[in-house]
Amino acid sequence: MARSNSTPVQAPSAPAAPGPAAAAGVRRESPALRHRLELAAVLAATAVLYLWNLGASGWANAFYSAAAQAGSQDWAAWFFGSSDAANSITVDKPPASLWIMGLSVRIFGLSSWSILVPEALMGVGTAWLLYLAVRRAAAPATGDPRLAHRAGLLAAVALALTPVATLMFRFNNPDALLVLLMTAAAYAVLRSVQEDRLRWLLLAGVFLGFGFLAKQLQVLLVVPGFALAYLVAAPARLGRRLLHLLAAGAAMLAAAGWWLAVVELIPAADRPFIGGSQDNSILELTLGYNGLGRLTGDETGSVGGANGWGVPGLLRMFNSEFGGQIAWLLPSALILAAGLLWVGRRAPRTDAVRASVLIWGSWVLVTGLVFSFMAGIIHPYYAVALAPGIAALAGLGPVLLWQHRRQAAAAVFLAAAVAAAALMAFTLLGTTSAYGPWLRWVVLAAGLAAAAGTGLNRFIRLRSVQRTTTALAIAASLAGPLAFSMSTAATAHSGAIVSAGPATSFGGPGGFGGNRTGGFGAGGTSRQLNGQAGQGQAGQGQAGQGQGAGQGGAAGQGGAAQGGQGATGGRAGGMGGLLGAPTPSAGLVAALKDGASNYTWAAAVVGSNNAAGYQLATELPVMAVGGFNGTDPSPTLEQFQALVSQGRIHYFIAGGTMMSSSGFDASTRIAQWVESTFPAQNIGGTTVYILAG
Repeated sequence: MARSNSTPVQAPSAPAAPGPAAAAGVRRESPALRHRLELAAVLAATAVLYLWNLGASGWANAFYSAAAQAGSQDWAAWFFGSSDAANSITVDKPPASLWIMGLSVRIFGLSSWSILVPEALMGVGTAWLLYLAVRRAAAPATGDPRLAHRAGLLAAVALALTPVATLMFRFNNPDALLVLLMTAAAYAVLRSVQEDRLRWLLLAGVFLGFGFLAKQLQVLLVVPGFALAYLVAAPARLGRRLLHLLAAGAAMLAAAGWWLAVVELIPAADRPFIGGSQDNSILELTLGYNGLGRLTGDETGSVGGANGWGVPGLLRMFNSEFGGQIAWLLPSALILAAGLLWVGRRAPRTDAVRASVLIWGSWVLVTGLVFSFMAGIIHPYYAVALAPGIAALAGLGPVLLWQHRRQAAAAVFLAAAVAAAALMAFTLLGTTSAYGPWLRWVVLAAGLAAAAGTGLNRFIRLRSVQRTTTALAIAASLAGPLAFSMSTAATAHSGAIVSAGPATSFGGPGGFGGNRTGGFGAGGTSRQLNGQAGQGQAGQGQAGQGQGAGQGGAAGQGGAAQGGQGATGGRAGGMGGLLGAPTPSAGLVAALKDGASNYTWAAAVVGSNNAAGYQLATELPVMAVGGFNGTDPSPTLEQFQALVSQGRIHYFIAGGTMMSSSGFDASTRIAQWVESTFPAQNIGGTTVYILAG
């Protein structure tokens, strides 16, 4: 099956003159206008899905919201990604996603909308870029702009309705920006292959470099496939292709390395502590806690480890935690990729479809396998990184294979993909009672009927049957993801660990405490737990008064009434202040604000999420002692004592996070010193210590 690698040239518009020629020009332009309107409708619907009821999630991940608030007040905090405007410690990621949120808060003021709307717009932008990339690959293969347009639309819709994409483009973790930048890089690589222009490959390197500044080494998972696609399909001679790849690598290093170099060159005394590291080094954070430690599980300072993040294995993306997030079209995407490679096996080396399959297929395979076997920290929402690759194949594959449905192989691959989507939907919908049993059976029946019709279509030439088969296949493939995405958009999500979809028979409410080794499932969603501690992995604990924490539980912030948001987004759930932010009483907020201008920090508290709750309520700097997990050596006891003696910290708020068996115990020593040195007081149900004033 030979294909031309050149993109069809747009016919020039007819002169604006009366007569048949002008009328023909109008007719030629109307399909393009219709395509633009259809794309606009899809993107508008995506925006509605991602923006609807967005403010219900409040601060979403308060850890990043507090850093955005800090960056809106202080440019140094904005540049470094500090947790507070006084620059005590940074978050445990580079700051690219915080730059966008911080600017939004600086312009529009602090609110959940100013923090979350940029994430939703990133989702719309990702869908648009995916449409452009898939359409560009399909155009020369089909020779029909209408079919290329449909392939792009189908990919954009598949992405928009992926449940974990709906979740993360309504949330403020760095994953939204990471996915946008990786998709932009994929588009640039494909355009470089088709147009033989180095500047597009260099731009891809820049996108990937800034992706590193969003979530560090995770962006590298797509690089091998991008390089392979260019090396295989670019028109230039081999030596020139290799030089181009080296240049793109240099562009990627420059786009990421400038910020790393600045941070490393600035003396430690003149910048905040690098959160998540144990030696105040961004390089150590990159290669350790956020690098190889994620693969091996050897993450100093983590509170998980071993099997605390689930059992690694080939089918992890289909288990109770990940299945409903991403697995709906995953088998179908791989089947379609194999079908495209088989049908196009005799195409020229520079074939755009083969290049696209290498780009998107390697994206899915490499990222999926790494996520499946990594032994370190991994959460269900990480699966959003797979969504563009799956969606691209789900858009490109059906349209191109349908063109060749008269070939037995193409018909078999296409029918198998439709059947796989129906079976996955039947299985995943069976994990929840939210929609009633009828939906999964209807989806299964429609999907299997469409698969049979697709397989037999080479013998059927009735256009009405073909249209019915196509409609059934699309409906059966997307009904399940649509239902889960609607449930996701209708549910408020907050805390550090969130899951898409409704509560399931496997995981129960909340992604963190659910079954990690069962069959298919979707994890859960955030729910209010009425102040009771959730089922944390390291043990159970009740929301307590003041600093007293039970074994395996974290100290509650002022009891159930003032409990912090837990792992599932409920109050005082999961691991106490480790995974969710407290909601302080009006009395405590007033006390923190009283005379705050006389102090560098209005308060200090163990753990970044604890600090975030008080900081967002007051918009004042609150020191996160020990960083996210309370295990970073920032500050040391001696440094904290010096700050107290200088009168720079007003209050110390009781309560802390679950401690790790690794990392530093500086936060514990600080809390013990404060407790033994200063008298405790109760303000609004929360135990505090007045350190100055």
